[in-house]
Amino acid sequence: MSPRAWIIAAGALAGLALAGSARAAEPVFQPGTCVGDYSAVTQKVDCGRLIVDEARGQAGSRRISVAVAIVRASAPKPGLPPVVFLHGGPGGDVVTSVPKTLQRASAREYIAVDQDWIFIDQRGGGLSEPKLDCPGTALTDAGPPSDRDAAAITACLQAFRASGVDLSRYNAFEVARDVQDLRRALKLEWIDLFGGSYGTRIEAEIQAHVPEGVRAVVQDSPWPPEADWTVGGPEMVSGSIDIVMAKCAMVAECASRYPDLKAKLAAVAERWLAGPQTVGGKTYTADDLGGYLMDASYFNAAYLPRELWKIIGGDLSPVESFVESRDYYSEGQFMTHLCKEELPFESRSAVADGAARDPVARLIVASMQRMHDVCKRIDVGAVNPVENLPVKTAIPTLFLAAEIDPGCPPDLTRAAAKGYAGSQVVIVTNATHGVTSRNPCARRMVRDFFADPSRPVDRSCLPADNAPMRFVYD
Repeated sequence: MSPRAWIIAAGALAGLALAGSARAAEPVFQPGTCVGDYSAVTQKVDCGRLIVDEARGQAGSRRISVAVAIVRASAPKPGLPPVVFLHGGPGGDVVTSVPKTLQRASAREYIAVDQDWIFIDQRGGGLSEPKLDCPGTALTDAGPPSDRDAAAITACLQAFRASGVDLSRYNAFEVARDVQDLRRALKLEWIDLFGGSYGTRIEAEIQAHVPEGVRAVVQDSPWPPEADWTVGGPEMVSGSIDIVMAKCAMVAECASRYPDLKAKLAAVAERWLAGPQTVGGKTYTADDLGGYLMDASYFNAAYLPRELWKIIGGDLSPVESFVESRDYYSEGQFMTHLCKEELPFESRSAVADGAARDPVARLIVASMQRMHDVCKRIDVGAVNPVENLPVKTAIPTLFLAAEIDPGCPPDLTRAAAKGYAGSQVVIVTNATHGVTSRNPCARRMVRDFFADPSRPVDRSCLPADNAPMRFVYD
């Protein structure tokens, strides 16, 4: 899409927001119709929008909306407040997926059983308006996979700004205050928080700076404010893959099927770093392989040795599938967060420092550096150093971290938790990013913790530290 087209699209989105008033207006919750097919959902669900100032408290600010879905508890327990769910990303969404989520047997084990759960699409994404999406561009957690994508995302953000969107207002600082505005608009004395991935970064903002009315917090796959996204990021991806390959080497069938996996993958990485690879008439770059490896080790560790063996043998179907599905973020929302609260505290040149002797890590360097290039070209306002400080809080917090996680490794959780008085830290062996959705023991812990945050969670259902990993071969 051309920059002019983005300006038109951004203007159309901006027009969906309510017009600004002469003076700062109060947040309000407007009930509305739920979006999606709820015919198979047994719980009662109420939907609506939180209407707030884009520039909070600023006279004349235009109004924007935050999409909300409130799932009523199927067996409510007296005294338990609602749980506000904070999705990951940044640039993700959740409201449209609520009907499918509620139909999953795993979700029914802990979501909206004892307590109401409140799902929101954070400002700038999902069904919230405006939506800072950049159609036709690709972006993953590793960054823009090409210079063209970086330039296109930059042009898209500049177009949003030209249409009147204040890019300095789409970040954790503002989302945290949206949560508090929603609590007050719904007249809730207390809330609990459940966050996943970058949603934990929003929780940290709330706990550190606007903690009013927050009773208990669960952080699943935590990302603390003081962590570096790009500096050390390539090594985190490589380290996560190393864990999987080491676990494969300890399982007889995996080791026999995929011998010498680490050395063979390193040789493949060196070949891709030397130049693009063309197979079956399709050409792929080192950025494509690096992005795939990060994504696969996030969620598909049990399949990873099998898929790596395919790539080593010249079958690039795993990379092809990944490349065809890289449009899962609202790119503008992703970048406004990172440019405001992550990358200002990191150095572009330092991204490559730790990857010099690791070919797998080097696959990710260029795409992560492109995020810095985008941030240099857009204006997200003044940066506050407080956004890079560890959190200090006494709010009861349960940390659930996966042993295998290229974006939110468990060492970050262990370090961050030191500032959370009385917190509980659970590292799940063989687990990957998004612990609760994949582990029944974690789901039990979440429900029990919210029932009584003062009690230690029961860890007896967790796998042993030395439990062998189960791999998928067929």
